[in-house]
Amino acid sequence: MTPRVFLASRNAKKLAEMERILREHLTSVDVLGLDDVPAYDEPVEDQPTFEGNALLKARAGLAATGLPSIADDSGLCVDALNGMPGVLSARWSGPPKSDDRNNELLLAQLADVPDERRGAHFTCAVAFCAPGLDEVVVEGRMDGRIIHETRGSGGFGYDVVFVADEHPGPTTAELSVEEKDAISHRGKALRELAPQVARLLRSG
Repeated sequence: MTPRVFLASRNAKKLAEMERILREHLTSVDVLGLDDVPAYDEPVEDQPTFEGNALLKARAGLAATGLPSIADDSGLCVDALNGMPGVLSARWSGPPKSDDRNNELLLAQLADVPDERRGAHFTCAVAFCAPGLDEVVVEGRMDGRIIHETRGSGGFGYDVVFVADEHPGPTTAELSVEEKDAISHRGKALRELAPQVARLLRSG
């Protein structure tokens, strides 16, 4: 039977990324998302840290599905905005959630900020909870800067305005899937976590 793991997300790109990285350690694995399991009350992400929100979601996923559960919380921290939007990244422009409006607001807030002060980084915390095992949380980071306009059609969130230090020139929305996986905050965190997840699924 193909091992299964639950990722507390509806984001198809996140689910595909998790499956790609896990398959580097397991020949076959099914990553289920929120739309693949019976609906449950998802917790309010009210923690002040990425780690706290990731754990909240992973614990809720395990309790609801009984499956080994992974959840992440990630966001953009902008130097000129004192680390904001941070844990508020997904809802920076208010409800309803909108990547386009978030990016418009961010660019407006940075309109008068010169290039040398447009440093930023993405942070991702990934939590893993499984029956009878200690909770695991890992973090990944991708440093870069915010440009002055949106560019690219790949990725999601703030990728269209972010240029990574490790891949200068294109925005992370203009990178190939493989290029972004190699340097992204989420990719780094998931690659650190994947061997531990694979070991559990293999022995389960």
